[in-house]
Amino acid sequence: MRILLFGKNGQLGWELERTLAPLGEVHAYGSSSLDVADLKALERVINEVKPQVIVNASAYTAVDRAEEEVDLAMQVNAHAPAVMAESARKLNATLIHYSTDYVFDGAKNAAYAEDDSTNPLNVYGQSKLNGEQAIGQVGGAHVIFRTSWVYSLRGDGFVSKVLSWSRKQETLRIVTDQTGSPSWARMLAEVTLAVIAQSLPASQKYFSEKSGIYHLGGTGSVSRFDFVCAILRLDPKAGEQKTKSVEPALTADFPTPACRPLVTPLNCSRFESAFGLRLPGWEESLRLALEKP
Repeated sequence: MRILLFGKNGQLGWELERTLAPLGEVHAYGSSSLDVADLKALERVINEVKPQVIVNASAYTAVDRAEEEVDLAMQVNAHAPAVMAESARKLNATLIHYSTDYVFDGAKNAAYAEDDSTNPLNVYGQSKLNGEQAIGQVGGAHVIFRTSWVYSLRGDGFVSKVLSWSRKQETLRIVTDQTGSPSWARMLAEVTLAVIAQSLPASQKYFSEKSGIYHLGGTGSVSRFDFVCAILRLDPKAGEQKTKSVEPALTADFPTPACRPLVTPLNCSRFESAFGLRLPGWEESLRLALEKP
């Protein structure tokens, strides 16, 4: 199988490049080798590789900066996925694309299902929603995995930031009014591998029958405050921590250019029913992530 992966240097893309390798050829591109905002270059690469599966882990994720860089956010998160979907359709290939809980406004105060109304509160969320809609309009074999609070122990993701803060600060102020479904990038990659593997040998037909949007996040939900407390508690090098207390705060205490949805846990029952798979509970995944960074 030939797999074309975009976004190989991101938290999820880095895991995907390594996890998908047993399936065959993985042609992986990062921002240094291909700017997906260059739609002509993007289309050229797809036509050169002629993949059976395109996995798109590339995204413009600078939520606050997107409020100013609207055109760039839309190009990467909406227009580029549309090109991928159209190219995949012409090649009779499958597109696997990742989206976000930020397509919702968080006002439901309960776990979101795929059919719940979308209402992004910021440019980033709108650009990701536009990408979903563009892929759906093109049609063809595709699955869109909406995920939530993706983290890894690489780079400057949230868990890494918390561990770094804990080595420097005696007090951490963490918001209590944001709730989500933390998702370890490695688990997302492993589930993606399992989904593709069980589609063989007729992947295009398999994914054509299952095309659509699925929620895929760590099982359960947790507040940002309790998530941080769990990170500190499960830290295998807790002896290096300088943090003595974690104090509650509100999102309003930390003004940002982009408004964030507050309560966006994901109901993943549709994914579990369709593919017979699920991510572990968010706390179990966090424990594994901290043990095996």
